[in-house]
Amino acid sequence: MYSSLMRFFSNTLSDAELLDGLRAGGTNRRLYETSLYDRYAYFIREGARKHRLDEDDTATAYADAILSVIDQVVTGRFEGRSGLKTYLYQIFTHKCVDGIRKKTTNRESVHQHGVEIDGTLLQLPDDSRTIIQQLIAQYEAERLREQLKLLGDKCRSMLLAWADGFSDEHIAQQHQYNTAAVAKTSRLRCLDKLRELYRT
Repeated sequence: MYSSLMRFFSNTLSDAELLDGLRAGGTNRRLYETSLYDRYAYFIREGARKHRLDEDDTATAYADAILSVIDQVVTGRFEGRSGLKTYLYQIFTHKCVDGIRKKTTNRESVHQHGVEIDGTLLQLPDDSRTIIQQLIAQYEAERLREQLKLLGDKCRSMLLAWADGFSDEHIAQQHQYNTAAVAKTSRLRCLDKLRELYRT
């Protein structure tokens, strides 16, 4: 019921009302943020099809674009020279292209390192190979734990809940977000921060 009311609220707002709501701040701002997210969430499917990215990657790009637009509206950098939809779509497209670049760079890097590691493992006896693979898995698990510590409590808690199979609806209730959509935006942002930590 709440989500259908949100959709109705989102669709009845003009761009000017939405922008005013974001700029006004206060406790109601999250309502306008969610409204903006929901209004153009179909960009995710379109972006996945157009840029040949999976939906998680386009959802991350969309969440980043939404956060960027909100920041620019709140800080007065959005001047309204183009419509809100057009502006958001341009930023979203750039984020998708960035995602493609990162994925290509990471794939090449993993491929280069993967060949060396796999080639070395194949030369080992079966018992040694299994032990080495277990050590690599342990190292990766330990590295992940260390990176999660650097994210902070809220991000770590959200990502661990998501990894345990909890829905965005559950995460929203657990962390007191208004809707699952807002929780998903925050979760994807946390996931992106984790990816950046891995890259550095």
